[in-house]
Amino acid sequence: MLNKTYPYYLANVAVAANTDLEVTDKFSGEVATRVAMADAAAIDKAIGHAVEAMPALRAFPPFKRQAVLEHCVKRFRERYDELAMALCIEAGKPINDSRGEVTRLIDTFKVAAEEAVRIDGEIINLEISPRAKGYHGYVKRVPIGPCSFISPFNFPLNLTAHKVAPALAAGVPFVLKPASRTPVGALIMGEILAETDLPKGAFSILPAHRDGADLFTTDERFKLLSFTGSPAVGWELKKKAGKKKVILELGGNAAAIVDGDQGGKLDYVVERLAFGAFYQSGQSCIGVQRILVHSSLYDALREKLIAKTKSLIMGDPKNEKTFVGPMISESESKRLAGWMESAVLDGAKIVAGGKVEGAMFEATLLEGVKRDSDLYRKEAFGPVAILERFDDFAAALATVNDSDFGLQAGVFTDSLAHAHQAWDQLDVGGVVINDVPSFRVDNMPYGGVKDSGLGREGIRYAIEDMTEMRLMVMRETW
Repeated sequence: MLNKTYPYYLANVAVAANTDLEVTDKFSGEVATRVAMADAAAIDKAIGHAVEAMPALRAFPPFKRQAVLEHCVKRFRERYDELAMALCIEAGKPINDSRGEVTRLIDTFKVAAEEAVRIDGEIINLEISPRAKGYHGYVKRVPIGPCSFISPFNFPLNLTAHKVAPALAAGVPFVLKPASRTPVGALIMGEILAETDLPKGAFSILPAHRDGADLFTTDERFKLLSFTGSPAVGWELKKKAGKKKVILELGGNAAAIVDGDQGGKLDYVVERLAFGAFYQSGQSCIGVQRILVHSSLYDALREKLIAKTKSLIMGDPKNEKTFVGPMISESESKRLAGWMESAVLDGAKIVAGGKVEGAMFEATLLEGVKRDSDLYRKEAFGPVAILERFDDFAAALATVNDSDFGLQAGVFTDSLAHAHQAWDQLDVGGVVINDVPSFRVDNMPYGGVKDSGLGREGIRYAIEDMTEMRLMVMRETW
């Protein structure tokens, strides 16, 4: 169960300013807890404290930053069950998947603790001509300055961790706006950070409504904005961000290709496709939305995937056997149902699932979906996947590329040539061979191209964005 109320954190300190934000149990729809909500004045104070924290953070050495991260790892382990249940309630994520996300939260902070003490520079040989004789160059990385973080509802622990953990490792102060639908995990994180000796102002965690949180984007005291969420919102924020660096982790309509040589591995392929498409009710930007299958295997894979899809248990996410829980809201369920109904009216066929009741959306498989439909071209962000066949591998790659998005893609193949061809030609941030595009390990570079965003996460890569190179040139004699 959740606490009755949660404070927000302003300059490292818990503030029970109000209980204005209701957080619902996404399965029952009932209010599960109430959370303090920040107004513009609180956000402004947090930014001011972050600016003031910079000198102290510059003097806060790497081994101390590492100790903070290690403390978080220890406390996350101690509060593992609490974090998992909070996630299950506030996000509607099945309890087994919630535990998996807590494990990834711990992994992400562990990697950050390791990286905190190896943010290194380089020596540059400047003697490229006679005029530079006796000159030497040295580069180190320094914190960029106060950072603004906006995190999404679908992975409220781990996607928040991918902003917070590298910031702690790099020594940058931050102000975080967690998703208002799922703020509890981030606030528990704040409670744990408040136990450390971080300098005052090093962090603030402030739930706020989107329409009242413009300072997260527009305030020039921030030197970086890192946003994870929908493409429509992300690109609009970039327009308003001014001179600051902007990192965008946005959406996708990820595809998986099943090559013609996978006949002996269909059980494995189907298992992974079902996971990738329907895990977390499909609410993942790298969830499998489009499945392209070689014609020689199409009928056999279709039969197995239909059976697997129908076998998935939908229901209360607190039940250990549940695989498909509720979508984040009934409005999101209705939106996706409308796209599905339009596709069916235009000739598509539902071959598994299709039932919708409130926020509960059955795992659904369709075929014959036209490529100009919303269901095909936009990000479904729900438990719906589309089957289609192909005959030529190069044509399948072109079909995957025929998208406004480019986050990750999966390719099941035994052909090394096809694997490299996909890696060379797919316009995506990552190509996963012999698994679904939903695969992610928390130290790998993660991000997309086209409408899927800008920049990369993964601890070391995020640290690079949160720091700047500073050059020193030294003349040997004068």
